[in-house]
Amino acid sequence: MKKLFFAVASSLVMVTSGSAALDTTKIDQITGLKGKLNEKEGVYKVTFPRNDVKVVVAGWTMPPFMGLGAWAAFIETESGAMVMGDTVLFEDEANAVMSAALDNGLSVTALHNHFFFDQPKVYFMHIEGEGSVDSLAGAVRKVYDKIKEIRAASPQPKDSFSAKALPEKSTISPEPLNAIFGMTGETNNGMVKFTIGRPAKMHGVNIAKEMGVNTWAAFAGTDDNAIVDGDFAITEDELQPALKALRVAKMNIVAIHSHMTHEQPRILFFHYWGRGPAKELAQAVEGALLVTGLSGVTTPL
Repeated sequence: MKKLFFAVASSLVMVTSGSAALDTTKIDQITGLKGKLNEKEGVYKVTFPRNDVKVVVAGWTMPPFMGLGAWAAFIETESGAMVMGDTVLFEDEANAVMSAALDNGLSVTALHNHFFFDQPKVYFMHIEGEGSVDSLAGAVRKVYDKIKEIRAASPQPKDSFSAKALPEKSTISPEPLNAIFGMTGETNNGMVKFTIGRPAKMHGVNIAKEMGVNTWAAFAGTDDNAIVDGDFAITEDELQPALKALRVAKMNIVAIHSHMTHEQPRILFFHYWGRGPAKELAQAVEGALLVTGLSGVTTPL
């Protein structure tokens, strides 16, 4: 009976931030990983070292210990638990894994690089979520399983989007795109670009479109075979809806980060890249503009 009591007790970690127990055994079982407890902080962390692909940085083969380990850390909250994590990804994994996180209730809070001259290129996607241990651990498992699924299909990371080549000369028709965005885009050698500013302050100074607080979309190629790339300037509350809107439309998110410090409100930026017919790409961008409240806003207020 005593052995049973201690076995049950050892699977529960009591932390000071709440009133319930964090079930670390369940986290291990659901994620398929063996975690480690920091008793002082009340945090239970599972790790997923990326030793499945050799990474060379500046000519040196980097061991996972030196910064190639994905992790997810769990802490108890009043309503259940919180998870935060950093996920090591290659370029052909990033967007499918981002969708796996978003579709399973996690927030994606950053996507960036840590190195120069790394081969293959390595990116880091930060995640966050709140809820039950079961739901959070299950979401983390879906994220890591998606990585394994992609690498099982292609052991070495791909070096392109595998889309058909763009023509050398761009011939984008601006009129259909102008109608979608409700504004007149800037044209240049068959390309079209739309820029939408938003007001902010930095050190008490008003800043907006021309100071870099803007969302933009640039189109090149042809009406049927186009590329769009751009940047969204959004508040923290707008980030997740905008990411979801673009990922549903199969747009690739290539970076999520900040551009400034001490701005009010806090502005985050994410960069994107899409391929397809120009009108469909424009409709996808407009869909994300709608959820950020920027649709139809052509100049800062």
